[in-house]
Amino acid sequence: MQFIKSDININFIGQRKIAFILSALFILISFGSLVVKKGPRYGIDFAGGTLIQIQFQSPVEIDEVKSGLAAMDMMGSSVQAFGDAGDNEYLIRTDNSMTTSENFTDQFKSALAAAAGSPVEIRRVEMVGPQVGKDLREKALFAMFYALLFITFYISGRFELKWMLSGIVAVLLFVTVYALGLFDVSIPGLMAAALLVTIVLFWFLELKYAMGAIVALVHDVTITVGIFSLFDKEFTLPIIAALLTIIGYSLNDTIIVFDRIRENLRRYHKNPLEMIINRSVNETLSRTILTSLTTLVVLVSLFVLGGGIIHDFAFAMIVGVLIGTYSSVFVASPILLIWQKKAKS
Repeated sequence: MQFIKSDININFIGQRKIAFILSALFILISFGSLVVKKGPRYGIDFAGGTLIQIQFQSPVEIDEVKSGLAAMDMMGSSVQAFGDAGDNEYLIRTDNSMTTSENFTDQFKSALAAAAGSPVEIRRVEMVGPQVGKDLREKALFAMFYALLFITFYISGRFELKWMLSGIVAVLLFVTVYALGLFDVSIPGLMAAALLVTIVLFWFLELKYAMGAIVALVHDVTITVGIFSLFDKEFTLPIIAALLTIIGYSLNDTIIVFDRIRENLRRYHKNPLEMIINRSVNETLSRTILTSLTTLVVLVSLFVLGGGIIHDFAFAMIVGVLIGTYSSVFVASPILLIWQKKAKS
């Protein structure tokens, strides 16, 4: 299926400065939001505590739910409407890991029913201890970091046939992470330092394809996390799964463009690199747009019809697909052109 004419010639690379400014602006806003809000808003999975999902048989006000919680000495809990307005469902979150015995459950339902004047059903209870939440948070960050690390190792080997050199880089990064861990560096600080070392090594070792891929992937994850922070959405394990999926999706898109650039470098080696990159992006544009559109149709359906449980996951994926498609065209590919200017200087 040909969605776009094969002879199309949009000057994507000529707009790279505007794209870089736009990306830098989004990244600054993302970091600004995270700084102002003192990091992402962690859900029960990472922060620890107890989450209770309840449903009333008739409409009730949030203040009535809070009154029932006050009777149970749970005044510090947050109450949030959940699902559609007619569902009469609420999520109750508390920082404490409570023991949900049968006696507690009966008292809890009685207190809420008395305050709201409506029978209540407990639909779901999730409890995570603070130490478990911390461990999950650290493992999630490590999962994203090692995913990025192995991806760049693969890119270097596949496109530049520098398996040995990329292997040495991987070992150096493992050593860096281990050494920083000995000094009790926080996990976010450790990951930031490791990514900085990665980019510096790729720059000096001239692993240009890996450099383009890692910059694009960090760009995608940073902006997605920033948008979640701006909308004050919670970070949970499903969101980490969404971020890892976004990394894979964006990488797949980037590899398609890189493959075409490598083919055209052999075919049109006498042409300027800017022209070759732009031609390659245009030749893969139909495939890029079709893949993104079909994926977005599914994700928007999940977002609208999937219910509250999968709502945030679908939202993260929608943002990630849009940002990933943009970065494969306007971020990853122009990095190769920047590299050529570095080699000439």
